[in-house]
Amino acid sequence: MLKTIKQHTLRAARLSGAFALASRSRWRRGRLLILAYHGVSQEDEHLWSPQFFMTPGFLRERMKLLKRAGCNVLPLGEAVERLYAGDLPEKSVALTFDDGFHNFYSHAHPIIEEFGFPVTLYLTTYYTFYNRPVFDVICSYLLWKGRGRSVDGADFTGRHGPLDLASEAARFESGARIRAHAKSSRLSAEDKDALAATLAARVGVDYEAILATRLLHLLNPGETAELKARGADVQLHTHRHRAPLERRLFLREIEDNAHAIEELTGAKATHFCYPSGAYDLQFLPWLKEAGVSTATTCDPGFATRTSDPLLLPRLVDTSLLSPVEFEGWLAGVSSFLPRRPQRREEAG
Repeated sequence: MLKTIKQHTLRAARLSGAFALASRSRWRRGRLLILAYHGVSQEDEHLWSPQFFMTPGFLRERMKLLKRAGCNVLPLGEAVERLYAGDLPEKSVALTFDDGFHNFYSHAHPIIEEFGFPVTLYLTTYYTFYNRPVFDVICSYLLWKGRGRSVDGADFTGRHGPLDLASEAARFESGARIRAHAKSSRLSAEDKDALAATLAARVGVDYEAILATRLLHLLNPGETAELKARGADVQLHTHRHRAPLERRLFLREIEDNAHAIEELTGAKATHFCYPSGAYDLQFLPWLKEAGVSTATTCDPGFATRTSDPLLLPRLVDTSLLSPVEFEGWLAGVSSFLPRRPQRREEAG
């Protein structure tokens, strides 16, 4: 109901000329819209997780809207520098992608290149070097593929009895139990990959086909270096996609990630994105200690000159966000409408 009311309100605002007025206003010019994306489907990932994956056609339409709206799409570093200098052009936008899935290389970046837009890729690097499907994510995907089947949980959770795959909530709970079992059993990356292969066999999915297409893999070193050479800005997202609440472990994540990115690209990374958008204020001095200049969240909104550079808001754009809502954000109007809290899951 809220979404329907919001869309009717935005359509009326667009027809009245409010979008055009807001987009040209001094208020909008003093604000930077940082857009966040995660993945572009190679197959059916957008049906499994529409909050994180969209089709290539959907992404292309978004880029067309940016172009049609006359947005100034800036590199992230330049955009933030100009934000704090009070020198942003009209309708300033920065594009970011989180995680660094293979589909960024195969599907997303070619589309962005068509439009000549700069883009920042926040890359988590462990699975770049161990280039197999990301365990937490592939298990979630396989449980979705297995909906309607009966799978005994003994091999995956340590307890006999069928895994409940009937609903999204049930699959989420089953996935959490699998992850907890892998953690408590101290499984190695190789052990977890073998467990995922076993799960694929139980739900009738060809794991070898997943490996061949690199579905839900991260970029490999060669792809990362090529993207850097083609202009993609590769930045920090932790090495293991986690942000520990202990200073030593947190700094290790940043240090390992930074060293890996410099090895892969030859460039030093200083911009950071919180994994899954989850942050704690105690991270801020640690990020400064690590030499990080900016950090982005998944809190929707515009960045302004008063924003903390280590708590920059971003709009997570998904296939669930209608075109008029997206256009409303570009103009600045959507930021005034009420929003439901976003759910944070494995990706991000």
